[in-house]
Amino acid sequence: LTEYVDAVVINAGDGTHEHPTQAILDMTSLQEKFGHIKGLKVGIIGDISHSRVALSNIHGLITMGAKVTLCGPATLIPPHITDLGVKVNHNIDEVIAWADALNVLRIQMERMGVSLFPSVREYRSLFGITTERLAKHKKEVVIMHPGPMNRGVEIESAVADGDQAIILDQVLNGVASRMAILFLLLGGKAES
Repeated sequence: LTEYVDAVVINAGDGTHEHPTQAILDMTSLQEKFGHIKGLKVGIIGDISHSRVALSNIHGLITMGAKVTLCGPATLIPPHITDLGVKVNHNIDEVIAWADALNVLRIQMERMGVSLFPSVREYRSLFGITTERLAKHKKEVVIMHPGPMNRGVEIESAVADGDQAIILDQVLNGVASRMAILFLLLGGKAES
């Protein structure tokens, strides 16, 4: 698009490719929660193949010095994704034990030609983030979700609405981050 128009273009999400403004607000939320991004261990859980959020978060988090592990069914993780500097682990409990934060992505059935996993029940059993699953781990991991959610599939309502979730912070930071991007790109000056 930028080849054909003489204007500032802001990518606010394009299909299954990228979603840079979501990555900015996610990293802002992590920075607020932890005080840093460098060295954080972030698990991205779910439908990586069809998520525009995943790729932008991977690029941003790796650039800022975080460690990223992807987790989900093998059919929903792109084959060469480790070339971007991430790890893949299909054991959700190992990822929870390792991570400081989990960014839980929804299953995007509408983008699949055929179902790429046996059933919603099996997905929930193997990869769903539930209070029961989180209770098995000693440390409290921060829970994120870009929305919209499939409550009861990738994330249990009690987790999404619980104390360790920063999902509402993500929503607030989404407004502020996008306002800041528009301000700067329309000629505003950042304060030193």
